[in-house]
Amino acid sequence: MRLLFVGDVVGSIGRDMIKEYVPKLKEKYRPQITIINGENAAGGRGITEKIYREFLESGAQAVTLGNHTWDNKEIFDFIDQAKYLVRPANFPENNPGKGLVYIKYNAEEIAVISLQGRTFMQTSDCPFAKAEELIQEAKERTSIIFVDFHAEATSEKQAMGWFLDGKVTAVIGTHTHVQTADNRILPGGTAFMSDVGMTGPYDAILGMEKEAVLKRFTTGLPVRFEVPKDGRSQLSGVIIDLDMKTGKAKKIERILINDDVPLYS
Repeated sequence: MRLLFVGDVVGSIGRDMIKEYVPKLKEKYRPQITIINGENAAGGRGITEKIYREFLESGAQAVTLGNHTWDNKEIFDFIDQAKYLVRPANFPENNPGKGLVYIKYNAEEIAVISLQGRTFMQTSDCPFAKAEELIQEAKERTSIIFVDFHAEATSEKQAMGWFLDGKVTAVIGTHTHVQTADNRILPGGTAFMSDVGMTGPYDAILGMEKEAVLKRFTTGLPVRFEVPKDGRSQLSGVIIDLDMKTGKAKKIERILINDDVPLYS
């Protein structure tokens, strides 16, 4: 089995990249499962029901979220009915939504878990303890378990990778918006990557207009960050080959598409 994961979609530019390139990536790599992180999809802050449905129509089977889950208030109107929308599982228990979903593929199921880190992030429950709890639950139904770990610190992401090595199929980091080059298969058979990267504006800073970010750094004054509405774009993702019987990963390959690294080169 082959799985495609596309990293943090930012704004309309990122959404346009999904519409244009996910079909092309499916044609090239033939993944059976596609997952998209969409927590920045609505203007860089949260997600709407329309965008969630557009991702499913573009070929995604699940959409993961992160620390911007609640930024767009519309989410409270639909998250409990969104069967394939996955917010961090270690949010407080009284939060709406769910942190574990199952995707059907023929007679098999794939568990998708979202977790959020605690280092330099908002307060949340322990992601390591929640991971153990959900993995035990998921293994009663499937050996294929994908974890999106939405975290700031590379050390915490690596710690989660080693903590879950041999217990899950993949631990792929999101949130920092810069693709890392540390994709590997850990000794226990778990695919790992510190950060899958961002899908959105290419000539920006973490998806935000660079002029505003530069003003913040050079003056220290409060500045409102906005996502560019036009300009060059990029897509970041990862392809994972796995053994359906054992749930172990066999190969992990980075995907980066932009003007300097075109899809077909």
